[in-house]
Amino acid sequence: MNPPDLPLGMLPSTAANRERAWTMPVEDIDPSDGYLFQDDSIGAYLARLRRDAPVHHCAQSRFGPFWSVTRYRDIVTVEMNHEVFSSASELGGIAVSSVADRMNRDTSSFIGMDPPRHDDQRKAVAGIAGAENVARLESVIRGHVVEILDGLPVGETFDWVPAVSIELTTRMLATIFDYPFERRTELTFWSDVATGHPKDDGPVTSHEMRAAELKRCLDVFTGIWNERVNAPPRPDIVSMLAHAPATRHMTPMEYLGNLLLLIVGGNDTTRNSISGGVLALNLFPEQFERLRADPARVDS
Repeated sequence: MNPPDLPLGMLPSTAANRERAWTMPVEDIDPSDGYLFQDDSIGAYLARLRRDAPVHHCAQSRFGPFWSVTRYRDIVTVEMNHEVFSSASELGGIAVSSVADRMNRDTSSFIGMDPPRHDDQRKAVAGIAGAENVARLESVIRGHVVEILDGLPVGETFDWVPAVSIELTTRMLATIFDYPFERRTELTFWSDVATGHPKDDGPVTSHEMRAAELKRCLDVFTGIWNERVNAPPRPDIVSMLAHAPATRHMTPMEYLGNLLLLIVGGNDTTRNSISGGVLALNLFPEQFERLRADPARVDS
């Protein structure tokens, strides 16, 4: 198999790294290397693993040794068989990290649990993305989108990620948590703190700094919890957690773990989907033209 052709606009460094994916010893591939994602060469490395080592052991990485599974059917098998492949934090969890640097070292969340606890806690907040709640929020979401897009400069170069992807995501996080809107940037900041590392170019400068900021996050949300648990149920995440039988008696660190899971999940996935979607439509303009010619494709 030859390296795939690069899409229009791909960086030269990406081309070199993609070439390397097919020539380096397969045992030396480290799919947790963030720089492979940063320059968008990770796809070549995953393709190499799917071809030559679909169940791959990385002996050395910044996070320690770990296994990766890269074929779809194998991933489904792992996902569905929790009795053999456990997500439980006490058994190692799902995080690719060393014991000393594990983000959820002192916390737990339902993503690090097996059924039935996982299912029960997940159901507590599943309604936030349900059809009824999304329909209720549709006008709010559209209002934010229109305001943000109408406020973009015309005829000037600007950075799409902070101006649109991060701003829209931050506004929606504040909405679904019913968090004070004027302080909404705290949510994305805590997301970056939770996933950051002192060696990276991000907000985290030390492990002590991260611990202090996450304690501040817990303190703020404990105050919100105390307000919501003593009020009638509302369609926001904290109220859902406070009133659901499976989550209303969580420990403080379990509460923090679930908060971080939901904040990071709502921040990273949406921000990256918006940014990656715009990039993909520019790299593949024929797909953009198909979408413009038939806007009904958006619904699917």
